[in-house]
Amino acid sequence: MSETTAETTELASQYSAQVAGDLERNLKEQDRLSGEIDALQAQLAALRHDHSVLVNIQQALGITAVPAAPAAEPVATVPAPRKKRAAATSKGKQTKVEKPAAPARKRTGKKSPAKTPAASSTTPTLVDLVREHLAGQSEPRSATEISAALGQQHPERAVKTTVVRTTLEGLVARNQAQRTKQGASVFYTAPEVAEPAAHSEQPEQQSD
Repeated sequence: MSETTAETTELASQYSAQVAGDLERNLKEQDRLSGEIDALQAQLAALRHDHSVLVNIQQALGITAVPAAPAAEPVATVPAPRKKRAAATSKGKQTKVEKPAAPARKRTGKKSPAKTPAASSTTPTLVDLVREHLAGQSEPRSATEISAALGQQHPERAVKTTVVRTTLEGLVARNQAQRTKQGASVFYTAPEVAEPAAHSEQPEQQSD
């Protein structure tokens, strides 16, 4: 028990010595900093006093606007050229964007007429189909029969009887088809080609 008490007393004495030393150092540091703060405050007060004196002298001489003018001039002149450059660059960009639009319209205008003749040349008209159908038939056909036959031959096209009938009437008006009636129904045939040959043979017989 005596040994433990001796050790504790020694540790306590060591800690107390360290704490006392730390306290002295802390107080000395506080004194040093407070002295520096006092010196800095004194310097700051002197600078403020000098500043006020200089301002009063400047106002008395009437040169208060001189230092402000040079600082304002570069600030005013710097944004002006930047705005001009930005406007110039924006105009340049607009012209560059508008130029490719003109040739694009010209190309579309050139391509559109080229497609129409190709489409018209490849697909036959309804008049051609009706004329060819009548030429291949040996008997008269009605408009309904012709429309049904063309619908089977060309299923991709919507062949209507009314349209076929008007087409046939147009061919009859141009002497490219013949129309005959059998009761209430009307039939159409291709024009007869043998009649001119028969007429041409008659004058030859008369000459003999």
